[in-house]
Amino acid sequence: MPNRPLAAAATAVALLSAAVAPARAEPVKNVVLVHGAFADGSGWRDVADILGKDGYTVSVVQEPLTSLADDVAATKRVLDLQQGPTILVGHSYGGVVITEAGNAPNVVGLVYIAAFIPDRGESAVGLLSQAPAANQDMRATKDDFLYLEPAAFPADFAADVAPVQANFMARSQQMLAKAAGGAAVTEAAWHQKKSWALVASLDHNINPDLERSMAKRAGSETIEVPASHAVYLSRPDEVAGLIERAAKASAR
Repeated sequence: MPNRPLAAAATAVALLSAAVAPARAEPVKNVVLVHGAFADGSGWRDVADILGKDGYTVSVVQEPLTSLADDVAATKRVLDLQQGPTILVGHSYGGVVITEAGNAPNVVGLVYIAAFIPDRGESAVGLLSQAPAANQDMRATKDDFLYLEPAAFPADFAADVAPVQANFMARSQQMLAKAAGGAAVTEAAWHQKKSWALVASLDHNINPDLERSMAKRAGSETIEVPASHAVYLSRPDEVAGLIERAAKASAR
């Protein structure tokens, strides 16, 4: 005849062990990439391919760059399609976008790639005024859209990218509404969520010292890469590596 007290005790121990065992962390396998001004989402192709080969589900936002509200809405639209926790990545002005859109509940980490990291009430244009200008080549159209002088674009934006590609980027650059560049963030997600930052130390579009100071203020885990503003094109392995580090550290 079974010893009922012993059996009951064994069952109780098993239940207690299950209750106190640490929950298995949910891996973060979703990455959403957000481009900045003067470019579009196609530039993320090499980074996306690396992440895809490593098992991540990658989505690229194509913001209209017509207003910060429109760009945040476009990003949230893509975030809503993700199944599970997500790392949100922004390049350049895309850093402003992810700082606002990153308040979405499924975003578990923010990665800034040669990007603005604004606080509440700050804008991309306002942040640029906090450090010496990296170039003097920004222009505005008659209807207040910003662009880089095409002849200067390769040196300012993509100095370490193949000249043929850099010249094409200059001719196909996506203009940013001046109102978007001057729009202020209402709630900075990095106050509540961990962030990572890549400083492009040879950046001639955003002053690298400004990138460093913003990352320090946000408490971002930071790396430096000797690359141009288009570091996601010229050094995709380092960019993808930082994103994967963020994903692994954000498992929950």
